[in-house]
Amino acid sequence: MSINLIGLFIVGLIAITVVGFIWNAFWLWWQSILSNAPVSLIQIIFMRFRKVKPSVIVTARITAKKAGIDISADQLEAHYLAGGNVDRVVKALISASKANIKLDYDRACAIDLAGRDVQEAVGTSVNPKVIDVPSGQMSRNTIDGIAGDGIQLKVKARVTVRTNLDRLVGGATEETIVARVGEGIVTTIGSAKNHMEVLENPDRISKVVLERGLDSGTAFEILSIDIADVDVGENLGAKLQADQAE
Repeated sequence: MSINLIGLFIVGLIAITVVGFIWNAFWLWWQSILSNAPVSLIQIIFMRFRKVKPSVIVTARITAKKAGIDISADQLEAHYLAGGNVDRVVKALISASKANIKLDYDRACAIDLAGRDVQEAVGTSVNPKVIDVPSGQMSRNTIDGIAGDGIQLKVKARVTVRTNLDRLVGGATEETIVARVGEGIVTTIGSAKNHMEVLENPDRISKVVLERGLDSGTAFEILSIDIADVDVGENLGAKLQADQAE
């Protein structure tokens, strides 16, 4: 008797699991039909066997369809299986569409699979971001250069950039922008005859550095370089002469 009860319990448990599985699939299918973004019931059921979350695919397709973007369930599933973030890609496409930015599904997927946040990239294309030079991750707080008269100048700059979606895959990151701008500041200060030239016209640094095309090969387009602060440091020229005299 006890064996029969255990058997019935197991059969009942399996039946409940199967019914729940089918009901969940049916509910997702019905949602897709009502939202005019149909996904076949068979496809939803077989997604489970391919280790794909049907709710992610169906929800993403419905979201895209409501925004006027038609992406098939097969396309979404393929990106999911490749390790991509389906939700992020769909949101990026919607943002790009609203902002009249040219971005197709394949390119959005490529950006996502390259490890870049495609949603953030689209956002930065619409609303440029500001990068501090030097960045907060660097050990120093200023970019230091020495003018022709041996006076050290300590500079802080702010670089406004916009993401270039065409160069995002394989393009250099923010760190490259920070390094190149920092190098440009040091070189520009070094080319000045004396430190007063820089203090009297700090925008000269911005102009010279901006003209060097420092965004080449990066994932960004530099819109402006603003000098936030310029401080006078040590008289390293005089210090060097004193050391040599000793």
